[in-house]
Amino acid sequence: MNERIPVRVVTECEEITIEVERGVVLRDALLDHGFSVYGTVSQYANCGGRGLCATCTVEVDPAPEPTHWHDAAAVRFGYPRLSCCIEVEEPLTVRLLDKHVWGQVLPRQATPE
Repeated sequence: MNERIPVRVVTECEEITIEVERGVVLRDALLDHGFSVYGTVSQYANCGGRGLCATCTVEVDPAPEPTHWHDAAAVRFGYPRLSCCIEVEEPLTVRLLDKHVWGQVLPRQATPE
């Protein structure tokens, strides 16, 4: 019997919890549940989950240790994590990022006080 792990997905509009089989790649789980990890262009032109194009970035908490060189570089330089390089092994919260050109992530806008 495969164990199912809760993954809370946070978008600009909603928060929803999905159940994911342990060991499934986060990118694949998100896409299978109808969540896009890509921008407008990169949804058509990407590396297919091989950790090469850096367009499937997400924020994840708790952040697992990186296992891929590209994801390790993201951690080292403070960039979002690559969803194609994260296997779901424990409950996670994933925030999908607003992407623009290619996989570009723009800084968050400050909220007026």
